[in-house]
Amino acid sequence: MEVPEERLTSATFEELAMPLFDQLYNFAHWLTQNRSEAEDLVQETYVKALKGFSSFQPGTNFRAWIYRILRNTFLTSRTGLKATATVPLDVDDAPEVPAGPDTPETIFIERSQQQLLQGAIEDLPLHFREVLLLCEVEEMSYQEIGEALAIPIGTVMSRLSRARKALRENLRQKLEGG
Repeated sequence: MEVPEERLTSATFEELAMPLFDQLYNFAHWLTQNRSEAEDLVQETYVKALKGFSSFQPGTNFRAWIYRILRNTFLTSRTGLKATATVPLDVDDAPEVPAGPDTPETIFIERSQQQLLQGAIEDLPLHFREVLLLCEVEEMSYQEIGEALAIPIGTVMSRLSRARKALRENLRQKLEGG
């Protein structure tokens, strides 16, 4: 989302930033693997982005700019520094059972597959996980990912390729019971 050349105001910030809230939260949750830490991370990101909004260059990609702030905030947080793959044990984090014609067996199989995939993604090193999530979940272009992570497009493509390969291998190992 590029911002036209105009005066930057708090109303402009709100117009640009608020539609990205859910996407930022989802990415933060994947990074932190904890609901409350993700909420704190997004809140801190918005505070920093609003304070630094005057440094945002109109005509450039706001979405990539705010994702970079989120990522940098995560990396400098205590969670980001240790970058561990902890899984919360809260029952509240369990997905709700969908209403409908699904049988308990199909729901179990679907959840098992989701948990398997989520676990495989969480096992990826952070630099692979973030590129994969920005591309596949947030549907960012290579250009946007490069801007958000401050890396060249070639590095984005390389990391994405390696992340997908590592994810396939991880899933294969989990499915084979190893």
